[in-house]
Amino acid sequence: MRITCLFLLFFGFCYSQNQSWGSYFSYNHIVDLTHSENRIIAATENALFSQNLVNYEVQTINSIDGLKSELITTVHHSKGYGKTLIGNINGLLIIYNHNNNQVINKVDIINNVPVPQSIKRINHFFEHEGKVYISTDYGITVFNLATLEFGDTYFIGLAGQETQVLQTTIHDGYIYAVTPNIGIRRASILNPFLINFNSWEVFHSGSWKGIASIGNFLVGSGIDNRLYRFYEDSTLSIITTAQPILNIRSENGFLTVTTASTVYAFNQQLALVAQIGQIFGESLQYTSSLVVSNMLYIGTQTKGIYMLNLNNQGFYENYVPAGPLRNKVYSIKATSDNLWCVFGDSDYQLNPYTYGLSKFGISKLTPDGWFHIPYEDVLGARTLSKIVLQPNNENIAYIGSNYSGILKVENDVPIELYNQNNTGQNGLETYLENGTNDVRIHSLTFDKSNNLWATNAGGGGNIKVLRTTGNWQSYHILDGVNQYWDIVTDKNNTKWVASKDRGLIGFNENYQNRRIYINNSYSNGLPINNVRALAIDKNNRLWIGTQWGLRILPNIDRFLTEDQPSVNPVIIMEEGVPQELLYRQYVSKIKVDGADQKWIGTFGAGVFLVSPNGQETIYHFTKDNSPLPSNSILDIDINPKTGEVFFATDKGMVSYKGASTAPSDDLSGVYVYPNPVRPEYSGTVKIAGLTDQANVKITDIEGNLVFEANSSGGTVEWDTTAFGRYRVSSGVYMIFIATKDATETKVKKVMIIR
Repeated sequence: MRITCLFLLFFGFCYSQNQSWGSYFSYNHIVDLTHSENRIIAATENALFSQNLVNYEVQTINSIDGLKSELITTVHHSKGYGKTLIGNINGLLIIYNHNNNQVINKVDIINNVPVPQSIKRINHFFEHEGKVYISTDYGITVFNLATLEFGDTYFIGLAGQETQVLQTTIHDGYIYAVTPNIGIRRASILNPFLINFNSWEVFHSGSWKGIASIGNFLVGSGIDNRLYRFYEDSTLSIITTAQPILNIRSENGFLTVTTASTVYAFNQQLALVAQIGQIFGESLQYTSSLVVSNMLYIGTQTKGIYMLNLNNQGFYENYVPAGPLRNKVYSIKATSDNLWCVFGDSDYQLNPYTYGLSKFGISKLTPDGWFHIPYEDVLGARTLSKIVLQPNNENIAYIGSNYSGILKVENDVPIELYNQNNTGQNGLETYLENGTNDVRIHSLTFDKSNNLWATNAGGGGNIKVLRTTGNWQSYHILDGVNQYWDIVTDKNNTKWVASKDRGLIGFNENYQNRRIYINNSYSNGLPINNVRALAIDKNNRLWIGTQWGLRILPNIDRFLTEDQPSVNPVIIMEEGVPQELLYRQYVSKIKVDGADQKWIGTFGAGVFLVSPNGQETIYHFTKDNSPLPSNSILDIDINPKTGEVFFATDKGMVSYKGASTAPSDDLSGVYVYPNPVRPEYSGTVKIAGLTDQANVKITDIEGNLVFEANSSGGTVEWDTTAFGRYRVSSGVYMIFIATKDATETKVKKVMIIR
């Protein structure tokens, strides 16, 4: 009997002591598995999650907790030392101490091993008598678990040069190392001169991928898709697989062999005890496997971990913390209650073919948890690139596809895919004239009349509009432009279109199809014609992000009077010297918050929060000084109610619990959070739902004033100190709020518990 038990183990945010950040990682893609005495531990591309084997409690460890990986390649838990070792593609070794939740980064391989950076990948860990033998793309490096220090490095090439080592094991007093180029090499583990390449001999000159010791047997996996047992000078084929063997592992008296479609488990006598093909009839791709307490755990590429009992192989359970479908989130859309995510995978040149016309669905975080629309349900739409919601009805979403047109989703159900076949003569066009299927819609926007505008890439240089009547229209904006980034609409219904190589285009059909072009062909124009990001602030300024930095159009009304309006850099003073803000930085996204501050994402330099005029840099978040998992920002959006700022990167999504919400019309919706403030909380208290420039005063119960501020936007933050001098003590504090003209007031309370 087969019992399906698929459930979500984790919902919402994962906070560390820094309560200002939230995590929204995907845990679907399992890279490797390991285990402690009481937990199964799974490594994803850039995080860990583990499940208690007794009470099924789940723990996640990611950048919010200090785990800042590059790209995880392998993982190993040392039960004797209570530490998990995490290997990365660049040679970074991360150590997670389960006793105190401490994360330690060891950069010795990155900084000290004298080989090219491109061959420092960590492939495998093997622990023996307090030492870990780290297999890398250059050889073997020894790590001492007691001292957490690196030891010798073994270059075991035929002439002592670096060579790729995929896996090691120890068997009958020898350490064996598998290389893809020079076969299997071995040396006596007692040899004090393992650093000398002459100490290593050729054990087998064939082509091998993995090696392990199980019971009295030494086994290896070959590039011929076979598993072999070594015996004296001969080999015996045990199994032949239909696909390449990804890894072999010997633990807890079992040997597991993983291919993309099948997992095999053998006992110590090399008798096959399980052969697992596709589970539930799904087309799963397996990545790793191991046996713990007679339970077989299988890591998958898209569905987390599957577990089955070797004594009852018809019973399966699926374990995966809730999150988006994948970590590389290409575009997001935040509302007061929901967060939409799509996973387009177009490259910096807007080429959808670079990543193989990605086939991913849609993820949506709702008050009830994560909800997914799988690729099978999106009507064949690939490379999804942009989400917009119909004004006044967020149950209707339009999602651009950089290959398939525009997907319409109503009440979370895809109902129509607009392309060249169903939008009429003036509708969507293919990228190439007379082409088929390739309809590239990278960005969408609604105008003030609720018409939907779309950039339609291709040689025609056209943008399209779906009128509220259901009719399509096409407008030619510039010869030779064939790739677009952002499109935004201003208060005059002017469409501002960012092109990849022709600069910025302004267009308004209500002014006799007027067009203007802002580029690098004239003084005070753009620094470069690759314009990616656009945003209009509350003072009608257009912020322009390019591959070479930032420019501002001081007033969008210049569209009506100037053919080539000047755009200005933001000049700031650094140590008394004038400098251009974000000089030569590749600006990827600009978002304006409720206080008219600008969140500016970049490729390579993280995120900047600047003041309304850009003269003051309030925050600069990077991977080094914040939980950002990457310095390459793909998208930014803001929850208009809470001010939470979401950052989508190429390696996961996190959020900053900002305090800049849009102002309210009155004080009827004022609320305070958190309330009460408990001892473990280290963030600020937010008073939200305010009108603009509302006055907020906080006193203790005896009436002593401890804080006062005027709101900029809809939220004020209090750091729970008395004007920054000292932390206030436990007690109830009164919050007195008045609108700017004092015509409306409100009183709230907050309890502080120290």
